[in-house]
Amino acid sequence: METETTTNGTIEAAAKPKLTAKDFASDQDVRWCPGCGDYSILAQVQRVMPSFNLPKEKTVFVAGIGCSSRFPYYMDTYGFHGIHGRASSIASGLKMARPDLDVWVTSGDGDLLSIGGNHFIHTLRRNLDLVIMMFNNKIYGLTKGQYSPTSEHGKVTKSSPFGTLEEPFNPLTLALGSGGSFVARTMDRDPKHMQDIIAKGKGHKGTAFIEIFQNCNIYNDGAHELYTEKDTKPDHTIYVENGKPLLFGAKKDKGIKLNGFRPEIININDGVHSINDVIVYDETSKELAMIVAQLCDFEDFPVPFGVLYKVQKPVYEEQMEEQITDSIEKLGKGSLEKLLFAGNTWEIK
Repeated sequence: METETTTNGTIEAAAKPKLTAKDFASDQDVRWCPGCGDYSILAQVQRVMPSFNLPKEKTVFVAGIGCSSRFPYYMDTYGFHGIHGRASSIASGLKMARPDLDVWVTSGDGDLLSIGGNHFIHTLRRNLDLVIMMFNNKIYGLTKGQYSPTSEHGKVTKSSPFGTLEEPFNPLTLALGSGGSFVARTMDRDPKHMQDIIAKGKGHKGTAFIEIFQNCNIYNDGAHELYTEKDTKPDHTIYVENGKPLLFGAKKDKGIKLNGFRPEIININDGVHSINDVIVYDETSKELAMIVAQLCDFEDFPVPFGVLYKVQKPVYEEQMEEQITDSIEKLGKGSLEKLLFAGNTWEIK
């Protein structure tokens, strides 16, 4: 609420105008290739931002290097375009210095998981209260089509003309293994789902990691088409929802059951199995999240989308503030001069 002075001199509260998606669009020309999936991600973020009821001057988007990292230019908020791979570290420092700010990270699979990999895993481990959105097109787009940490084995690119020899990272299992407290996946071609996942990530207290399947129509067109096209999407995707059975297929007649720790696909209408055999998803189970996150590693299994894991853990910047306050109460405010001259000192003449 703002205040305004009336004609008789009294001060009354004036309602702030409600922000819209247009309020979050900057005056910069958006310079992605026509047809790039980044346009959809930008649109969904701008559409969902007003629902958070936060002032734009309290919002910061931090990016590294890559196509995705142009994001701060197109948001009419504060922004920071960092160096390659360091977006997570910059965002962490900002959140520790200004915990009152709403901090977001936008990065690509190359920027975040290659040169930025170490910064990424430790940001998840610390659990600062920020949102990390990783645009995964399985390629280096800005530098013209080299293979990335998520490119599939055997991928032929400009930097792997005979096919890659490396196995790709699974971003979800990497995030889970790093101690992430919120791990989710969505895609550029499912705007409603993306808005829902972004809102849930923002509502989480702690580091929210959101992997977004994004199409690079210039250097890796169709990398995710099994999960986006009407004819193939039902049998190749499974939408994970807390408290609901893991069903997929055009008729929702296929399900995932566990045989020990190994997942199996069943038909709930085959006369042998029923919906009672299907896993009912629990987003607080890290063990289950790990199994479901690896479904794509099994032949003919669908790829999961949704919130795979969500748990409340202590938030780093809050613990840091408590530690500083407690130390001052016990030891006093301290003196930089005393610190510099503590212990043995020498005077050089």
